[in-house]
Amino acid sequence: MIGVYVHIPYCLKKCRYCDFCSIPIDETAGRYRSAVEKEIALSKAKYPDARVKSIFFGGGTPTVLPATDLAAILDAIRAAFAVEEDAEISVECNPKTIGFDGLKTLRDAGFNRLSIGLQATQDDLLRRIGRVHTYEEFLSTYDAAKNAGFRNINVDLMHGLPGQTERAYLDAIRTAAALEPTHLSAYSLILEEGTPLYDDVTAGRETLPDADAVADMEDAGMALLDSLGYRRYEVSNFAKPGYECRHNLIYWQNEPYLGLGAAAHSSMIEDGLWVRFSNESSIPAYLKKLEKGRLPRAERIVINTFEQMFESVMLGLRLVNGIDRRAFFDRFGCDVIETYREAYDKNDRYGFWDHADPAYLRLTKTGMDHLDSVLRDFRERKLIDFLR
Repeated sequence: MIGVYVHIPYCLKKCRYCDFCSIPIDETAGRYRSAVEKEIALSKAKYPDARVKSIFFGGGTPTVLPATDLAAILDAIRAAFAVEEDAEISVECNPKTIGFDGLKTLRDAGFNRLSIGLQATQDDLLRRIGRVHTYEEFLSTYDAAKNAGFRNINVDLMHGLPGQTERAYLDAIRTAAALEPTHLSAYSLILEEGTPLYDDVTAGRETLPDADAVADMEDAGMALLDSLGYRRYEVSNFAKPGYECRHNLIYWQNEPYLGLGAAAHSSMIEDGLWVRFSNESSIPAYLKKLEKGRLPRAERIVINTFEQMFESVMLGLRLVNGIDRRAFFDRFGCDVIETYREAYDKNDRYGFWDHADPAYLRLTKTGMDHLDSVLRDFRERKLIDFLR
């Protein structure tokens, strides 16, 4: 069983904090649908027996393309692969890029989960990070989605924004939660070098909340989300019971997935080997290879068992439930705690492990706050030790 990710690299305008592979929509968009359809056909020949349990259209902003294009790509995936009848089929959208008719087209085509990029409910904050929509435009999109038949809706929020206070962030959570979405993603802004916001901050034209203020926002936000019935199941993701994002769980549980579209990444099993490959990030290069009947691969590497083990730890510890020790043993033939005994013991002395259920290796709330340092300890385990 695999997940399928479809990258749509176009948007109305690139946000000031964004370093993803995305561009304002241009003349190449008219050729993109047919290119992805060709990639699907070529991938079918390579993975004829693939069974798909989730599909996710991300970006960019997928809904800047016509809804009929997205529906056609979904139809092509279904024609090429055995898609589970109850598969989760998600599409990201931003307010101002799609209305009721387009959303109804997507819902009728089989999309059953919508993720809307709100980020903040205060228009001044939205302007400062370069969002092209207002809160009222978000409300219009949200209402249209409900009227179109979407019942499983995620809303994205961010904290640590320039000029944002803890009160403003908590107000955004309350306002968004009052609409009763099934899922809320609550991310901290990451200042990426090369973005306009990075340039403004480094030049002193913008000021971000300091690290302590961001940490306080995060803690207060998690407490509020919990009180509103949203269960934290991953570092930055919260859901009503039963509405955890099944596609993202594929990534965090280090399961195979196929990426389609420019700059998409994949992690698949080929001839008994675990391989990771990426597509051309240049849209013209991506289109050119497919127009020549070639898969648009840019890089391919084989992941050895040692790296697979570490990646399973790195991703699994992001989950509140942690790592299923039996599943780890079944995959690798060793116990995750014994394999990383030194790192485990070191972090146990700090009180970072939750011992409530010995069937899982999971971090406490404090441990998750120190995830980066925990993973550095696990990363330091040398390959020579593993081979002894």
